[in-house]
Amino acid sequence: MKVLVIGGAGYIGGHVARLLSDRGYAVDVVDNLSTGSTRNLFPEYGFFRGDILDYPWLAGVVAKGSYGAIIHLAAAKAAGESMLVPEKYSTQNLCGTINILNAACEAGVERIVFSSSAAVYGEPRYLPIDESHPKEPENYYGFTKLEIERILAWYDRLKGIKFAALRYFNAAGYDPGLRVRGLEKKPANLIPVIMEVAVGIRKSLDVFGVDYPTPDGSGVRDYIHVSDLALGHLLALEYLEREKKSITVNLGSESGLSVLKILETARRVTHRPIPSVISPRRPGDPATLVASSALAKTVLGWEARHSSLETIIETTWAAYAAQESTPLA
Repeated sequence: MKVLVIGGAGYIGGHVARLLSDRGYAVDVVDNLSTGSTRNLFPEYGFFRGDILDYPWLAGVVAKGSYGAIIHLAAAKAAGESMLVPEKYSTQNLCGTINILNAACEAGVERIVFSSSAAVYGEPRYLPIDESHPKEPENYYGFTKLEIERILAWYDRLKGIKFAALRYFNAAGYDPGLRVRGLEKKPANLIPVIMEVAVGIRKSLDVFGVDYPTPDGSGVRDYIHVSDLALGHLLALEYLEREKKSITVNLGSESGLSVLKILETARRVTHRPIPSVISPRRPGDPATLVASSALAKTVLGWEARHSSLETIIETTWAAYAAQESTPLA
């Protein structure tokens, strides 16, 4: 099958495209390279540089490709920024996705795997969070992801496009073989920020709150290795091919890691001091977020196999250390 990976030069998309190609899929990538890296592209891919907001261009790419499926990973994703510039997130996430769906309709593409987010849930009512948990996003980014899931359900109902919506928790780590190693540009997530401090791009790490009701007082999150996420996309695609019905599942490790534990491990693995500053809690940050991935295990046969803290930190540091003196691309 030929698959179009939209956002396939990005951090998660690069790993997804690589695994699909390894497993025998023909891969084309669409990316505008605003956050993606050419280091995540390989000669065997077809590559189309452009923006999903350019509908005539996008529809032309999809129409000519004879694709069996689209994997959609193109989105603005900074939760804090989404509260300041919602218009950016409306345009990129909502309008961009509608363009992809309309292009798929025109070209007769019947399967879409969508990169959703645990941000659709908001403040946890109970732990671990399963797919039945109330969906009450606390930031506009999470709202856009939830709204896209609803739009996908309507396109399934009206146009027959089957979808898999994958609700990620915190993506982390890098390809253990260092084939996919393009670094994120201006990352906002904890582990790449720690690495930027380690290599001197940033002066220090802000630890937002050490007075939570957690074992060490810092926030606890569910981190899932990007290689496990990539496998989730592959299995979701196979599910859509096999079952011909839509599905929405969590992808998480089902275990929590605290900010201070991650920082301690990063200092040990990198042998760098990684200065940190204790800052006040950020509004809306819950103490603990941990996934239930039981549905993904049952329906997709998926489980997190590479998501230990040691593996996440070691593979991330390998990617940053390899490029420590090289400009980001």
